[in-house]
Amino acid sequence: MTGDAMINQLLLRLWRLLRGRPQWYFLWLAHPKFIVGVSGVIFDEQGRILLLRHRFWMQATWGLPGGYANKNERLEDTLRRELREETGYEVQVGSLIRVVSGYRLRVEASYRGTFLGGQLRLDEREVLEARFFHPDELPPGLLPSQREIIKLSLSSNPPPPAS
Repeated sequence: MTGDAMINQLLLRLWRLLRGRPQWYFLWLAHPKFIVGVSGVIFDEQGRILLLRHRFWMQATWGLPGGYANKNERLEDTLRRELREETGYEVQVGSLIRVVSGYRLRVEASYRGTFLGGQLRLDEREVLEARFFHPDELPPGLLPSQREIIKLSLSSNPPPPAS
């Protein structure tokens, strides 16, 4: 047996001895930590998409609603919470559109959702404006990455017909 093979055998035995919680602590320490962002393509009953102008984004830039996940929070719950906090709206979170990673230590998940109702109450510390737009009339200040997510959402499942 070579030296490398012996070291691998020793590490394997040590790993098996750790079992359970110590293994998880080791993995947690040995791997990078990520920020998880969640966004949503939220459709109303007329097939329009909810977009926000966020105070912390470049001026006149529109984007999808969303935010960052809290510890121990399901991603769908993150989207519901962020929408409630930023707009006062309630939504039903549907299918996952995509997950991307690679930008620094960030993972982003995008969902399709349905507007359920609520009274518009903007969190003025974060959001300047919230409006629904028809998919064919998206505003010029919409980020290209957000256009791509909307396109994916529309191709996977068309919006409800306009009334």
